[in-house]
Amino acid sequence: MKNRYITSGFLRKLIILPAIFLAVSSMNSCSEDFLDQPAYNSLDTESVFNNIDTAEMYVLGCYRGVIPTEMYYQLGAGDTVIHSSEDGSTNNSKYNICNYQYDAYTPNTITGVYSAMYAVIERTNIAVSGLSKMPESAKRNVLIAEAKAIRAFCYYNLIRVYGDVPSVFKPLDELDPNDPGTLYPKRSSRDAIYDQIIGDLQEATTVIPNFAQSGYATTERLTKQGVNALLARIALYAAGYSLRWDLNTGSGAMMARRSDNTRVQQLYQIADNACAAIINGGTNSLVQAQSGKSGFEALWFNFDQRKFSVTNTEVLWQIAEYGANTNSAFGVYANEGSRGGTYGSRKALQFVLPSYYLSFNQGDTRRDVSCTSYSVYFLNSGNASDTWVNAGTTFSCIMAGKFRMGWCVAPQAADARNLNIPILRYADVLLMYAETQNYLNGGPTAAGNAALMQVRNRAGIGSVPLPSGQQAYESAIVQERKWEFAGEFNLRTDLIRMNRLASEIEATKQAMKNLSNKSGAYANTPVYRLYKLEKNAQIYGDPYLALKYIDITNPTEIATISTVPTSSANYAAYQTALRAIVTAHGQTTTADDKWYPTNMFQAYTSTFNGNARKAAGFLAGFNQLQIGNIIYTKPTGSAENGGTYPNWIEGGGDGLFYGFVPNKTELLPFAAASAGHPLVDNPNLTQLPGY
Repeated sequence: MKNRYITSGFLRKLIILPAIFLAVSSMNSCSEDFLDQPAYNSLDTESVFNNIDTAEMYVLGCYRGVIPTEMYYQLGAGDTVIHSSEDGSTNNSKYNICNYQYDAYTPNTITGVYSAMYAVIERTNIAVSGLSKMPESAKRNVLIAEAKAIRAFCYYNLIRVYGDVPSVFKPLDELDPNDPGTLYPKRSSRDAIYDQIIGDLQEATTVIPNFAQSGYATTERLTKQGVNALLARIALYAAGYSLRWDLNTGSGAMMARRSDNTRVQQLYQIADNACAAIINGGTNSLVQAQSGKSGFEALWFNFDQRKFSVTNTEVLWQIAEYGANTNSAFGVYANEGSRGGTYGSRKALQFVLPSYYLSFNQGDTRRDVSCTSYSVYFLNSGNASDTWVNAGTTFSCIMAGKFRMGWCVAPQAADARNLNIPILRYADVLLMYAETQNYLNGGPTAAGNAALMQVRNRAGIGSVPLPSGQQAYESAIVQERKWEFAGEFNLRTDLIRMNRLASEIEATKQAMKNLSNKSGAYANTPVYRLYKLEKNAQIYGDPYLALKYIDITNPTEIATISTVPTSSANYAAYQTALRAIVTAHGQTTTADDKWYPTNMFQAYTSTFNGNARKAAGFLAGFNQLQIGNIIYTKPTGSAENGGTYPNWIEGGGDGLFYGFVPNKTELLPFAAASAGHPLVDNPNLTQLPGY
């Protein structure tokens, strides 16, 4: 058989698959045992599907590319939790997309998700077609189900980014080349696509083995639990809200559910049943406290360290990212930032909104895992003999913490992290189940409460009361999902499907104004924090969690810490005074310890904060961080900004979520800047209304 793509010359014009040559030739296995093997180069799919082992290798290759970096980086922000701090402000695509400022041209649109997803869809279509022609066997049926599940995930990604998209469920060389719809496909109803892939997933759950029966060492391949979790998630999206419009007229865009309420109820029940199947299966659980770590901390430390024997019970599906051939840029930007040393110079280009950081209940162990109030920097010159420290940050530069560098393994490439990508967790199943129980029963149930309480108890906030009303309970689940899933790249579209995006954006904007003014819920938020100078071990596998600090509210103590000496001759006496404050707060400190105050509402680079760090020993890098400078060089407080809100909060054309327009920006427009972009090459593909 000749190369099916070379002989089908007409397919070269089909813009929905511009990367197909590369995609089909990159058939690396996503299984841990095969991650770093050379790519399978054969394009002769007839020979591939003559042998069940080579067919399996082809299916494993379908996992490659299911996570486009720009999607999980750019759409991982703007969720009222994670925000972009990338340099360039309003000229930067990440900052614009984070703030819902789109147009149909780069850099204000996401250009690669469309082609990347359809490339994988074509591979899965080839797999389903080729496998269906092979003699039936249990393994063949599993591989078909696996390919269909991967395909379902790709369509889910497309729909939550673009809404209605072209529907292609056969390989291109099995379609009619004379049909204009083959060359230039139109948008198809998302409801029809959802129904197709949900049916595929329901069938797959009856075929794909449980993890315990699979023989897999990790959850990098889909198992029954992973497929059920994916089924539940997609069913909730299919039943939930999305930006809809008349595909014939291109008008009437508004947030709504599908019009068939009976089907909506069915979809919630499908999600409920899928979650119940996992919960009642009894083989999955949340990672619990161990080795001096809280359960949430143990989960992410071991995940980053690739100790999957610890995390397999909770992480139901993850994408393999280890080895020279598979390592992606995932997590490169979601870190605490580092300047030199073992970790190299890595700029943190995402930060955590302080309103989120301050939202946690006292004792919630998730805060210091999901957020870091420090960045890694050197004290003096940055040379090999220097000391690296965990530099305490201000409210305008709290960083993401789940994928911090010290918790990870040493990278195999300078631009990568060797971090697997978590897609589905048991905690998600528990919270989805609490949500479906609440919806289907008109309010919370004992079973739903039990699921939600597993998540809360693990976090250490089991004593926080649960609301009883249906709407209040749904709001509690929204907040719980924020606390649990920060930085895992689903919160933004979760808020959309729950029709909470507009209200959460408005609430966050107001919260940030209140914080800036030190009013409302933030009237008593401490302005000053006393950080301890702590060294960074500069080793991969460092279990370090959080920088020690004391909030200072006593006026006498504030007066003491505010008189930062400008001469090094007075530094020793100043440190003695700071240690006395520490002792007065019941903490142990020694004569060798050094502390430094930080005004949390000022910029990291303010004169006071810089002088305070110099008094503790910071020299060359006393006012620098390896973080996008559009945020950390700015204050949070309005009083600290001359009586007006800092521009990143409101004003100046680049305040929080400055581009958000309800019933328009919940989805992204198709790119139309140049050849290779959907709208340029496909005359039948209509644009998102309003662009």
